[in-house]
Amino acid sequence: MSAKHRTLYDKIWDAHVVEQRDDGTCLIFIDRHLVHEVTSPQAFEALRLSGRKVRRPELTLAVPDHNLPTTARVDADGNRIPIADQESAAQLAALEANAPAFGVRYFGATAKEQGIVHVVGPEQGFSLPGTTIVCGDSHTACHGGLGAWAFGIGTSEVEHVLATQTLLLRKSRTMEIRVEGELGPGITSKDLILHIIGVIGTAGGTGHVIEYRGKVFEDMSIESRLTVCNMSIEGGARGGMIAPDETTFAYLKGRNFAPKGEEWDKAVAYWKTLHSDEGAVFDKSVVIDATEVEPTVTWGTSPEDVVPIGGVVPDPLSFADPSKQKAARASLDYMGLEPGQRMDEIEVQNIFIGSCTNSRIEDLRAAAEVLRGRHIHPNIKWGIVVPGSGLVKIQAEAEGLDKVFIDAGLEWREPGCSACLGMNPDKVPMGERSASTSNRNFVGRQGPGARTHLVSPSMAAAAAVAGRLADVRELSKQPA
Repeated sequence: MSAKHRTLYDKIWDAHVVEQRDDGTCLIFIDRHLVHEVTSPQAFEALRLSGRKVRRPELTLAVPDHNLPTTARVDADGNRIPIADQESAAQLAALEANAPAFGVRYFGATAKEQGIVHVVGPEQGFSLPGTTIVCGDSHTACHGGLGAWAFGIGTSEVEHVLATQTLLLRKSRTMEIRVEGELGPGITSKDLILHIIGVIGTAGGTGHVIEYRGKVFEDMSIESRLTVCNMSIEGGARGGMIAPDETTFAYLKGRNFAPKGEEWDKAVAYWKTLHSDEGAVFDKSVVIDATEVEPTVTWGTSPEDVVPIGGVVPDPLSFADPSKQKAARASLDYMGLEPGQRMDEIEVQNIFIGSCTNSRIEDLRAAAEVLRGRHIHPNIKWGIVVPGSGLVKIQAEAEGLDKVFIDAGLEWREPGCSACLGMNPDKVPMGERSASTSNRNFVGRQGPGARTHLVSPSMAAAAAVAGRLADVRELSKQPA
């Protein structure tokens, strides 16, 4: 590949190499580091024991999100409500103490800026195009929607970044996913990324950084781009990204930590160079026909287990690979489903609208539009709407979305990771089904024995109204 014909990933990699070693690994500078309460306590303690400081504290942002309850955080007198789970309380207390002790910026549990790290970073302008962004969380790929190279790291790497602002890495291969044509009415970015994962499989992007290309992505809002890149990890990729453009610049301008004045102009001039060159060659290329994408839902215990809402639960024997046949049988046993069952006849008892995949204002608007003037079905025992940050919550309430959700019979909560994972009080009861806007449907992901069906926000709202998995396009034809 000529130096004149580089991919977006090549350009960001080249701009961040501090040192190249004989074994092919490179020391890479890290521009932004997000930390939360789960993977940071051990890293900060290791620094403390070795007598080291955080090398560039202004490049790290700390936010509690995983363990934080989404119920009220202060009582009527304004006092903090204690967290019942002792392990969660200890992790949250550690972050609250470690951040100021090491000079790291911290948005506390009751701050209006608090939220899920992958929502907070972009909305604060902390995540920027062309930057390297890491976090001790696998869905860090989310920030690639702004044209960054973002990826999750482990606890030891969290310590390394805090201490040195670098990581020793081996360059990934490049992968292009190009979507041609136009998405049909009612098809969202969540439907598209679930469809893509169904096509490439959970190992399709292994060893690669994916760049999503084509007019479909260019026409997307930043919120939708973040959703797509968020789930790149579910396709096995090291990261996912979409080239920055005028939509990106408009989204970032004026945000808290975004460049200002002359620095903004310089930044935009650089950001405009961040695209794959004409003639750049990718190691792998996949083309998706947008017209084939329908409202999509998972049936099994892997994000690749997808079918259109009008489809049926597949027969394990329909898969050619024996290992996939075995996995499908195990999935159906866990999910309590039978081959041939219609997806739109599967009843659900729980609704979760939230997570770093789908908890931004655009997501809440989409769900509220379906629920406006309607009420949840008697089948629904538990349904919550969890905004991705305090700022999203404030905006949603200013638009009256909270009232739409409450009037429909759902609970309106405080920001956090919530029922995306069974690490806080928001869990799906054993054996019950959830229509969830989150990113993973693994065994026990939403709680022991929980059965998760991944859907878009509008599809989750449709399921709430129907009491079963339902095609939002059909519901939209009916009067509220």
